Amino acid sequence: MKSFKSWLVIRIAVVFLVISMVSACGIVSAVWIRNASRNDVVNVGDSIFALSGKIHDYLQSWSGQTFRRYSVSGAMVNSGVIPDIASQYATAKSDHAYIKTIFMDGGGNDILIPAIAFDPYNCKVDWWESGLSSKCKSLIDDVYVDTVDLLNQMGRDGVKNIIFQGYYHVKNGVFGSTKLTQAVDYGDTKLALAVKNATAANNYRVFIDPRPYIVNSDIIIDGIHPTDSGSQKLASLIWVKLQPLL
Repeated sequence: MKSFKSWLVIRIAVVFLVISMVSACGIVSAVWIRNASRNDVVNVGDSIFALSGKIHDYLQSWSGQTFRRYSVSGAMVNSGVIPDIASQYATAKSDHAYIKTIFMDGGGNDILIPAIAFDPYNCKVDWWESGLSSKCKSLIDDVYVDTVDLLNQMGRDGVKNIIFQGYYHVKNGVFGSTKLTQAVDYGDTKLALAVKNATAANNYRVFIDPRPYIVNSDIIIDGIHPTDSGSQKLASLIWVKLQPLL
């Protein structure tokens, strides 16, 4: 009972933090695109896509077509808080049932938001610590399960192609911290496994690891989100996988 109460307190704190962060930013997300020239191509995810919308803009420019966009700043995978990624996908299905290709991310806020708040899972690794805490690994393992479940649902619904972009190392900034480097590394490992292990359908799934490409100058002052150069690099990584599918 005590552990449940502790979990509930943490959950409530995270919910209020998300609400306050989103409110403070005026719900800073690029406008959804619910009708496009290619309604079968859909973007869902978090603020890496949604804050500036530049990744999506580059992909549309290079393709000469438009794609649907439902990504939302602050979104977790399946939290029930704001339009999480699972509900973004559900809305996209409701708008136009046939989805052939999805490009997306997910899981970053599930780790980042608690870490920014009180770091209850000890996902920040200080210099005196030997490595990532077991509590943080357990949190990321839960994100892995939620991600596999979501990808399996997409497969059952007939989605043919899933391009899943992982996360790069954040830098020290307003929200970001290099103390999260090990959490990012463990998280990307588990997200790559989620993409590999999803089994609901024999669809095309690929994981993109942006860590070798994004440097500090590609990240804005908050320490997390991409600059225009960062967005262009991320879009380029997706484009290599997306272009043959169009």
